[in-house]
Amino acid sequence: MKPWRHYLVLGTFLLVGVGLSVRVLYLGVTERDFLQQEGDERSVHEEVIPGMRGMIYDRNGEPLAVSTPVFAVTTNPKLAKFNDSELQQIADALGYTKNAVRKKVEGNRDKGFVYLKRRLGWVKSNELKQLKISHLKLEPEYQRYYPAGEIAAHVVGITNIDGSGIEGLESNFEASLRGHAGSKTVLRDRKKNSIRDLDYLSSPKYGEDLNLTIDLRLQFIAYRELKSAVNSHQAASGSLIMLDAKTGEVLAMVNQPSFNPNSRGRLQNRMRNRAVVDVYEPGSTIKPFTALAALETGRYTPETVIDTAPGYFWIGNKLIEDPINRKSLTLGQAIQKSSQVAFARLALDLEPDAVFDVLVRAGLGNYVGIELPGEAYGKLSSAQLRYEVERASLAYGYGLNVSPIQLAQAYLTLASHGLRLPISIVKSDVAQVGERVFEEQATKDVLAMMEMVTAREGTAFQAAVAGYRVAGKTGTARMIGVNGYDDERHIAWFAGVAPVSDPKVVMIIVINEAKAGRSGGGKVAAPVFARVAERSLRLLGVAPDKLAPEMSKMAVSSSQGSVVPVGFGGRG
Repeated sequence: MKPWRHYLVLGTFLLVGVGLSVRVLYLGVTERDFLQQEGDERSVHEEVIPGMRGMIYDRNGEPLAVSTPVFAVTTNPKLAKFNDSELQQIADALGYTKNAVRKKVEGNRDKGFVYLKRRLGWVKSNELKQLKISHLKLEPEYQRYYPAGEIAAHVVGITNIDGSGIEGLESNFEASLRGHAGSKTVLRDRKKNSIRDLDYLSSPKYGEDLNLTIDLRLQFIAYRELKSAVNSHQAASGSLIMLDAKTGEVLAMVNQPSFNPNSRGRLQNRMRNRAVVDVYEPGSTIKPFTALAALETGRYTPETVIDTAPGYFWIGNKLIEDPINRKSLTLGQAIQKSSQVAFARLALDLEPDAVFDVLVRAGLGNYVGIELPGEAYGKLSSAQLRYEVERASLAYGYGLNVSPIQLAQAYLTLASHGLRLPISIVKSDVAQVGERVFEEQATKDVLAMMEMVTAREGTAFQAAVAGYRVAGKTGTARMIGVNGYDDERHIAWFAGVAPVSDPKVVMIIVINEAKAGRSGGGKVAAPVFARVAERSLRLLGVAPDKLAPEMSKMAVSSSQGSVVPVGFGGRG
């Protein structure tokens, strides 16, 4: 070999060696962290083990909220180099277009992580796994599913895309329902597929289950009948609450309009639990409590006669009137016919704070304390006692605001014969202790008078339930518009107790702005009570009453009753 050739070969080897050394030095110093990360990712990797959210059940163990395993599809846009074929395969599995996938990747080149899709089911996830595309990861997670759908949506609530509760009980019990993730180390191949579990670093902690007082069977009955009534009367909205008269537990709570928690569409303005967060004037549903205030004086009985002639009277410049001149009515008949004049006169004959005090003891004007978010306080102010016209208005249900759940608790005090019981929607092993707020006999007398309301001559004969003695009271309140009360817009109420012989359920129905020719509580809300109560009582195994209602004593004529003079201006 000629000397120059020897030196050429030697020089070439030296240059290659120097080049390799420089490259190794460069990679070892400037790219060390990157290469270390890449090496680790191709071998040992720490993976999150998601903690499953607690289940929500009804009182009979029926699931209302469950968590199902799904996958999140992710990638690292800095490293991902998907070709056209891979982009199309990914798009087909995710239900996207190829361009949509490309934009998600190309538009996030500055990021090391991006979701391509959340909550991908098992079938499509397996399709992606089989493709073995580099830099495409499937991360396990859970998706919340609601078997009852819209029927229990307002009670159970909903979670967001990250699995945190944002409405209903999902929100209120987020801390206990939420699971906590664990972690493990896994061995991955160069395509990021996990091929072996190496070590469990920490175990996931599952969230606590939540057991409700709701009976899904009753919930379904209530939902169906309320939805039917709201639709048939072309109403804006409606709510129904059913309580266990013995315990104060919520057996059913439904609203219209509702929403499907399994679909993210049409959620706006539909997630509000109107039974808890909305307030309305209760109208004549307050009259039984005014009657109770009268009974507590000892000067009134159910047979006491009140003169309502000539069917109207003035308090200052305020005209109070009945549809017709009913002349003289017993207290029981005044409830049965829902006489405004009778209760206005009655209120002015009582002490100024008598009705107000009864309403406060019944729980109005205060929080019920139910385990649901956003409960409204309502409005019941002692300032209404200053003027006779305000005291009279309060006696027949104007000048105050209550939520359906507050009114339900108030009627529960009648059904429980004077005990104010806590309202609960979450099952508890601790027995609830009621506070006595009214005398037992007085509440029984009021229930007997309310039973007359559901008789043929009452304002709520359509609330009658075949085979059972039921008591109730209608309410029709005008809504407030721009220029005061609007005579064309009404709130229809019915509050009922069944059976009177041994109360099992308390029910409140409110239907807002019925437009199909009817607006009164007796025609709009009362029939809903009858249909729901009939099916519910039989489902709960409540035996029918053997005897027909004995209401003859309540229906006596005014000539047979004891007349108590009621002054025009009242006392105080």
